[in-house]
Amino acid sequence: MFDHVQDVETFAAALQRVRRHAGLSYRQLADRAHYSHPHLIRATSGKHLPAWEVAAAYLTGCGVPADLMPLWHRRWEEASRDPRDIVSLLESAENLQDLGAAVAALARPRSLRALEQETGIPRATIQAWFQGTRRPGPDRLDQLVRAIGATPAQRTAVAATVHRLSAEQVSSGRLRPVRAA
Repeated sequence: MFDHVQDVETFAAALQRVRRHAGLSYRQLADRAHYSHPHLIRATSGKHLPAWEVAAAYLTGCGVPADLMPLWHRRWEEASRDPRDIVSLLESAENLQDLGAAVAALARPRSLRALEQETGIPRATIQAWFQGTRRPGPDRLDQLVRAIGATPAQRTAVAATVHRLSAEQVSSGRLRPVRAA
């Protein structure tokens, strides 16, 4: 859900599909979108997310109806979200996988081996947390996010998310109130 590079690549690929479906070359699209064709090619390279104005002109030039633009704008916003904005990622986390993806984004570019060396927490445990297959204990997870160098706001958001997700699972009966790993 929170892989920024993949989101940008996915958005670029979607733009390319729209252009191909419209049957337009980049030069033809440039005439309609009022941007140079090299500019439009860069917009679909997948290396960088184009500005919304460029994406909107691209889509309009391809004949995308105005009533679909809000959907495209939401997709663009999702792709533009900075994965380092951990607080907002944590606030929107709906499950352990989302929590793990947010903490993994915070830990980048460290390897599991480096995290294990910095924290003393086994790599397999950290990996299970990142994948959302194991519920982290608040104290051990705080140990990890401290070692990563998380800001106080990020640490607070991590703790609040762990608490919120645990409470939701207990109240729904999906999880017994036991001590986490």
